[in-house]
Amino acid sequence: MKTTIDIPDKVLQEAIELTGASTKREAIVTAVSDCNNRKKMARLARHLGTCAELMTPAELEQLRAAD
Repeated sequence: MKTTIDIPDKVLQEAIELTGASTKREAIVTAVSDCNNRKKMARLARHLGTCAELMTPAELEQLRAAD
């Protein structure tokens, strides 16, 4: 998709440095992908510990010790 956006030079330069990107486009795509992944992980983390059907760490340890 092609779009025109106004990104402050300082912010874009920092993104290029932090991502190790060789182009502005690569830095932006990397930054947006990273943001998407972080939001997905945060959404997934909200479900941590909510499944009653999974074994507890103690049960897993006990099962491993039995082998």
